Amino acid sequence: MAVETAGQRWPDFFVVGAPKAGTTALNAALAQHPQLYLSPVKEPKYFLCDERPPPRGQHRGPGDAHSRKEWIWRRSQYLALFDDAPTLTLRGESTPFYLYERAAHDRIERVAPKARLIAVLRDPVDRAYSNWMHLRSDGLETDPDFLSALHREPERIRAGYAPFWHYQGLGRYAEQLRHLYRYFPPEQVHVLRYRDLVDTPAQALSQVWSFLGVEPVSTQAAPRENVKPFVPASRRNDALRRVIRVGASVGQIPHPATWRRAESALLQRLYAGGTIRPQLPPEQRLAAVELFADDIRELGALLGRSFDDWLGASGRGSFEARVKARTEPATPAPATTPDDA
Repeated sequence: MAVETAGQRWPDFFVVGAPKAGTTALNAALAQHPQLYLSPVKEPKYFLCDERPPPRGQHRGPGDAHSRKEWIWRRSQYLALFDDAPTLTLRGESTPFYLYERAAHDRIERVAPKARLIAVLRDPVDRAYSNWMHLRSDGLETDPDFLSALHREPERIRAGYAPFWHYQGLGRYAEQLRHLYRYFPPEQVHVLRYRDLVDTPAQALSQVWSFLGVEPVSTQAAPRENVKPFVPASRRNDALRRVIRVGASVGQIPHPATWRRAESALLQRLYAGGTIRPQLPPEQRLAAVELFADDIRELGALLGRSFDDWLGASGRGSFEARVKARTEPATPAPATTPDDA
């Protein structure tokens, strides 16, 4: 990978992972800091490529062929994302698949060896469930059962589904961090827990400012997660899903923005039939936890902190429910009387 041209430079920091773990919220918070400049395109995915378009054979899942056309793989186009950065600002970008894609670690290190990397880690079962729900709500996920979709991952990888379909692999953080540390020492990697970003955003962002070496700025607002409604199965909703999948396949032919406009109208109709996302039943969660338990324990040993709360029968709940619980006072229990005792 060649060096940058005169007047351009590679980013100083990256938000590298994980998908569906609050990276959109973190990117928005970083972009508000006066000493930081975030690329105007979130998730350019440049370091997932190798100076060539992403291969078709690895983008065969529903919607993959269209989305691959939006990846920025040309060096000149990527570096141009930072042309408007003020001289004294730190430049950064967010592509949450960089943590998962092992080749990206080497590519980033070759051009930006002193870069600082931020990884946001979310309970891997909650993350996978949110990932599955995201694709299901967008009409792309054809399997209506979460556990079934989890177990279909190997066959989908063999069939060439893009990384966003790798519900298990994306949540095996210990494997990913061990590989990343081969290229970047731990002091250049800030591991942030998703729960801290949601539950105590001011403290979490204060740690990020310190890690990046910029002045602290005050923020009390909880960042908003990229949440989609739960769209239940029905004749109407399933028909809309089929139209969206067909459209995403055909939509790869024109410019990507053309299909995005048409897709937006279809998604609005699909979301209109949506409801609040249901909680994952405890028995399903425990079955999913078994797929991640070994990596969760390895992660604790690697980072020297416990992640045992991820091994339980209940997740942390939806973004909205957690923020509501944090910001609204609890309803007091009614006073007891002798008859109540």
